Amino acid sequence: MTALILALVAGAVVGLALGGLGGGGGVLAVPALTYLIGLPPADAITASLIIVTLTSITALTGHARDGNVHWRTGLLFAAAGVVPAVLAGAAAAQLPRLGLTIAFAAVAGLAALRMLRPAPAPAAGEARPAAAGAVGAGLGAVTGLLGVGGGFLAVPALARVLNLPMRRAIGTSLLVITVNSIAALGARAGTGVHLDWAVIAPFTAAAILGARDGKRHAQRLSGNTLQRLFAYALLAVAALMLADAFV
Repeated sequence: MTALILALVAGAVVGLALGGLGGGGGVLAVPALTYLIGLPPADAITASLIIVTLTSITALTGHARDGNVHWRTGLLFAAAGVVPAVLAGAAAAQLPRLGLTIAFAAVAGLAALRMLRPAPAPAAGEARPAAAGAVGAGLGAVTGLLGVGGGFLAVPALARVLNLPMRRAIGTSLLVITVNSIAALGARAGTGVHLDWAVIAPFTAAAILGARDGKRHAQRLSGNTLQRLFAYALLAVAALMLADAFV
């Protein structure tokens, strides 16, 4: 019963992050599944990918209806990161856990600080395909190395590097997350990881409901407010991970 309650609460929080901020689901889900519910890290990562994939698809549908998904940029962004993600994932197996934790926290913190800086004036027109591909490849390498879906990095990249409005960056990031998560799940198929559906099912259901609430609340806030909330959430995650690594 305790595991069920924790799964429902954690799922709702993950859904709120994905629906309202367009990312942070994997960053929040893996620690919740590991530290709160007690799944082994490998099982938690795979379970998180399932949860984030299904929740992102649901949230993506709502944002697409509102016209907040830049399909061309999102697909270029995601496609460019597939091969780097696979190569970086293989390299990650050779790195110590402490090093990966520090790298994860550092990247999250730097992305947050970048989003808190004054934003430059957005460029007119669509984002350039070359820029989308280059940034997507870099993001794929980082997310493959750190084992997350990448939304917490995709949002600042889409908003600040490719100059998408914040609401559109959030919606487009969900497309990137969906593609990345499906690719990661495909790579993990047949690896013998145990899937605890008694945890995954309620966690996913709560996350999907939370994503709907997150999207509704996000509509009441300005793009700058959403950006700052996302940045502060990233800083909190970075601080918690560093504390767990060294305390």
